[in-house]
Amino acid sequence: MPTRTVVTAGLATISVVALAAVTACSSSSSSSTSSASSPATSAAPASSSANPLAGGGASGTVVVGSANFPENEVLAEVYALALQAKGVKVTTHLNIGSREAYYPEIQKGAITIIPEYNGNLLGVQVDKSSTAKTTADVDAALASKLPSTLTVLSPSSAQDSDSITVTAATAAKYHLKTIADLAPYAKDMVLGAPPEFKTRPYGIAGLKGNYGLTFKGFDPLDEAGPITLAALKSGKVQAADVFSTDPAIISDKLVSLADPKSNFAAQNVIPLVYKPALTPTITSTLNAISAKLTTSALLALDVKVTTDKENYTTAAMDWLQSVGLA
Repeated sequence: MPTRTVVTAGLATISVVALAAVTACSSSSSSSTSSASSPATSAAPASSSANPLAGGGASGTVVVGSANFPENEVLAEVYALALQAKGVKVTTHLNIGSREAYYPEIQKGAITIIPEYNGNLLGVQVDKSSTAKTTADVDAALASKLPSTLTVLSPSSAQDSDSITVTAATAAKYHLKTIADLAPYAKDMVLGAPPEFKTRPYGIAGLKGNYGLTFKGFDPLDEAGPITLAALKSGKVQAADVFSTDPAIISDKLVSLADPKSNFAAQNVIPLVYKPALTPTITSTLNAISAKLTTSALLALDVKVTTDKENYTTAAMDWLQSVGLA
């Protein structure tokens, strides 16, 4: 099993050097790490004399990190377990925090690998002025704009992105498969989404410009959260902005409509890697994961760890075995 580093101090500041990244896990990281590991199989923590976030880890060890939400943590587990199966020495450092916390650490090599989302990596961190939307365009922009210490490998088809989602009953009634299929019916529907959806380019304006949709009304709700889901299930709204890997899509039998015109920027899961630590084995292993990882597979992993409360390591290993990568 990959060695886990469990720390208890909170993140002091983003600007502190590698030691600050170690403390970034805080008490919530310790909780997440312990819940993700089976006591019978978890390896012993790394020696306190070796800072696992210093220069990519001691003695050739790579550090696989994650952001502070379950989906990213289980993806980090997938990466770590697959690499370890190929003989790579791996330490995991989960639940670090937001992109503002982990990005400076991977840029200088304190973290070696982290699962990223190409659209947000580009638009939020690397090039805030970018207008790239498709997977190919986003990845091309990343390749040209990333700092010299970083690179991305092959993107997966799995995406965790905004989606226009309807109930299964609505999809069946109107034969809906894509956002474009809403065109004849939007005039009789209320769209639910967070308030900012009304003014953001991919929101009301984007749906009208790309698909010719004019909804009967707009109901400002929460960020694809319980209020939005309740409104959709009750019929208060007939379509809503829901993240494409929300476990409620399965549990509540919802249908996320395809976006063939890329109204929403691509958000493919993609490995972000500290370039000096990259090896052919790391490249081939992570690219093999990306080739197998689909949105439906990612959604199933999310259901396991968030709804079913399954052990993160077990969920990750089960998926790797199911696709022949472990």
